[in-house]
Amino acid sequence: MADKTSNQMWGGRFAAGPDAIMEAINASIGYDQRMAAQDIAGSRAHAAMLAATGIVSDSDAKAIREGLLTVLSEIEGGTFEFSTALEDIHMNVEARLKEVVGEPAGRLHTARSRNDQVATDFKLWVRDQLDQAAEGVESLMKALIGQAEAGADWVMPGFTHLQTAQPVTWGHHMMAYVEMLGRDLSRLRDARERMNECPLGSAALAGTGFPIDRDMTAQALGFARPTANSLDAVADRDFALEFLSVASVCAMHLSRLAEELVIWSSAQFRFVKMSDKWSTGSSIMPQKRNPDAAELIRAKIGRIFGANVALMTVMKGLPLAYSKDMQEDKEQVFDAADNLLLALAAMAGMVTDMQANREALKAAAGSGFSTATDLADWLVRELNLPFRDAHHVTGSLVALAEGKGCDLPDLSLADMQGVHAGITDAVFGVLGVDNSVNSRISYGGTSPMCVREQVAAWKTRLGL
Repeated sequence: MADKTSNQMWGGRFAAGPDAIMEAINASIGYDQRMAAQDIAGSRAHAAMLAATGIVSDSDAKAIREGLLTVLSEIEGGTFEFSTALEDIHMNVEARLKEVVGEPAGRLHTARSRNDQVATDFKLWVRDQLDQAAEGVESLMKALIGQAEAGADWVMPGFTHLQTAQPVTWGHHMMAYVEMLGRDLSRLRDARERMNECPLGSAALAGTGFPIDRDMTAQALGFARPTANSLDAVADRDFALEFLSVASVCAMHLSRLAEELVIWSSAQFRFVKMSDKWSTGSSIMPQKRNPDAAELIRAKIGRIFGANVALMTVMKGLPLAYSKDMQEDKEQVFDAADNLLLALAAMAGMVTDMQANREALKAAAGSGFSTATDLADWLVRELNLPFRDAHHVTGSLVALAEGKGCDLPDLSLADMQGVHAGITDAVFGVLGVDNSVNSRISYGGTSPMCVREQVAAWKTRLGL
């Protein structure tokens, strides 16, 4: 026989329960039970407001609010029995509340609908994830700042096209990711502020005729204000989409850093040594030290991107207000949030524990004619050559060094003067990698002085 419980919750309109397939496709309790705490918080706030406005008695509201705490303790204690026949977290909680407190439970749903209830629950849940993600981003930023401060004057190659470009400092490279994550932090906080409006009280789509106090429930749940349009309030999933969008950009930054850690920890680079806590061995090759945590972060990012596209696709064709399609919003967001928070925590751990190989960094910094731009700049400054002419002279000197199998600082003065007679031995003062990075003192530059200024500024902003 079909479970009659679901029909009782729906009301007298339905004479027979859905068959097993309909029940399976319709139920969301398998995943939306994660919003139990938010659902109960919203219901407790709603019950308090119903009593304050005289819509239900104080005694009924008290029974409801206390009964909801009992239900929450059962859920948190793992003794609550969830039912797919009751579809979702809202109906599961309400059904159990009726068993706990009896008749007053039936008054809880006055002046609200599952439409505004789920929008409120989901907003509360996403808001929590935004807060946790911001904490995770800050933790990773602190780890990067620690690395930057320790290696503010360590030289390493800077790359474009993964080819040696110019020398930079280790600290400068670390602070580049701090800047990226700083933008992520700003977006997370901005998204939180924009979504912080309470849908509760919008009811199914048109509001309610009961004299409710939406400001009261909004305040009780920590929202800045109630939503201004009931249709939009129940139809809106922008807050979830914006979370996924922000998460996708942040995840992309994590993936870029993960890629660099994979490259840097290889035997060919040896720029960093990853901690044993974040590496694995090989079942057949005893010498292997695999940066699996970084590789998994790099891969998991695709799930976050996919969630963003999936929810956009769900929402793109829906008329106002609520459609059952919107039940497909949560699994994507839950998975993306889980993977973002996991990736942030793992990356913070890796960055904190990794050891930079200062000697390997410096050796690589001087390879690949990395000071060619310094030479061209010197020709402009000291010989007053137009930059394009200086570029041509420098290119000729690079070709000469390549032919001799040496780097620019290894050319003799005579070799250089054979290309341009005006070159003096003062040129050798700019060809060393330390001289190169120390000269880059423009705001935002790679010099140790600039790096320390960047570190100090971010420590102030983060309250370190």
